[in-house]
Parts: sequence; C-alpha cells; structure tokens
Amino acid sequence: MAVASVIPIHLFAGGNQVPDVDPNEWLLSTGIRSAAFQNVGDEIVGFISRQPEVQQQREFETGELKHWSDGNPMMQLRVVLSTDLRDPDDPEDSGERAVYIRGNMQRAVAQAVRAASAPGLEVGGKLLIKYVADGKAPRRGFNPPKVYEAKYRAPEREATPVADPVRETVPATAAAGSANHNSEVPF
Repeated sequence: MAVASVIPIHLFAGGNQVPDVDPNEWLLSTGIRSAAFQNVGDEIVGFISRQPEVQQQREFETGELKHWSDGNPMMQLRVVLSTDLRDPDDPEDSGERAVYIRGNMQRAVAQAVRAASAPGLEVGGKLLIKYVADGKAPRRGFNPPKVYEAKYRAPEREATPVADPVRETVPATAAAGSANHNSEVPF
C-alpha cells in the first residue's frame, strides 16, 4: 500500500491569505484605475471610499519593491477616491481612482489635512489634489519634481441621538438623520 507524502501545513494555515481583503469586494471588483497627473493643471477630486493604506512602493517596470539606499523601504499612501470620472469605452468603470501619495504630494496632502483641523484622511472625506507646477530639477538630466496643491474636508459627523429618559424615545430630527444631503464641498 502506497503512503501519501505529508502536505506542508503552510498550505492550509493561512500562509497565502490576505486578511484585510473582503472576499466579495475582490470577487466583484474590476480593478481600480490610477489617477494620472501628466500635465500641469491636472487634478482629481472625490470622496475617500476606502480606508487609506500605507504600502511599499514598487518599481514601475519590474514590480520589485523599492528601497532607499540605506535599505529602508520606500513607502506611499494609497487612497481610493470615488469620482465623477468615467471612461466612456468601459461600461464597468465605477469612477473609483487610486491616488498614490508620496513625495511632494504627501507634503501637500498633509498640509491640507492640517488646514482642515482633521486627524487624518478618513473614509467619507473629500480630497482634491492638483498638479500646479514643475519645481527645479535636482540635477542636470533629471526631470523636475511635480508641485501639488491639495484641499481636504473631513466627513461630517452626525449627531449621536440621545434617548429622552422621560419618554424613552429618540428625537425625530436625530432619528431622521441629517437634513443636509448636499454632497458638494466648496473648495
């Protein structure tokens, strides 16, 4: 009688699971397009639709993880925005766009968050990023760095309904939710 070889436990014990990914969201997703800032004046504006995540940068051509000369990982913040942008040739384009925040863009977004007196970027917040100019090239033969401006508005906090201890009810205005359904943010 033949005996089957032992199957390594890592194949069953989550060695390849990604715990922060919702399986149904992954199943039904069509991929998220990246925002592009190719020309001065290009901008993106939208509501943050997913929790921002810090991730290590990758080499564009090879997909290899990027590191600084001292060996530390080069990081970036991935923020997914729900926008009004749609590709007319793609019926499955949901309008979501990923923005990879690093370098000068990171400084501009951090400044916008501070100006909004917000604790950070949050789901439901509105973010605008605009490529406004080219900086000075660090060395001859190098591309000039892109200069960005950003604006941020934290999501509105809804009042927490407090029960009336005498009637044991919630006030009708709180139960109905906010009457202001205007999603436009004046930037």
